[in-house]
Amino acid sequence: MVIRMRSTSSHTGNRRSHHALKKRQFLNCPKCKEPVLPHTACRNCGTYKNREVIDVLKKLTKKERKQKEKELKEQETEKTKNKK
Repeated sequence: MVIRMRSTSSHTGNRRSHHALKKRQFLNCPKCKEPVLPHTACRNCGTYKNREVIDVLKKLTKKERKQKEKELKEQETEKTKNKK
């Protein structure tokens, strides 16, 4: 069987020109310096626009919660030292 309306390779290429993937743009969280997508809350510390939006410690076990609190406290002390 012969194709009635065959599309040329250039036509196929023009159609597929929008299928390329774009590189993800990451920002650093101002509080914990972890890479974060723009306009999303940080998964590490739960902040968005310098406000705590998500309670990250809520879902952790007691042992993990203590360790996470210690890490966050250390990051805050480093941040205050860097400002001085």
